[in-house]
Amino acid sequence: MIHQQLRTVLTDAGLEEVDAANKAFDPNWHEAVSQQESAEVPEGHVLQQLRKGYKFRDRLLRPASVVVAKAPVG
Repeated sequence: MIHQQLRTVLTDAGLEEVDAANKAFDPNWHEAVSQQESAEVPEGHVLQQLRKGYKFRDRLLRPASVVVAKAPVG
């Protein structure tokens, strides 16, 4: 209950999570940790989010750490 109240207060103050899942990689909001070949996800899109990112009133506090998809070789 306390956790939910804290999240509500922070959200009302302007804190937001950076949602990176299944979106195009944006170096302004995402930090690429590695690349992985994938036939299902288009090249340059986020394949996996490893760590959540946060922004406060459109100012980046911490970028989301992500794995970026690349085209399979061959």
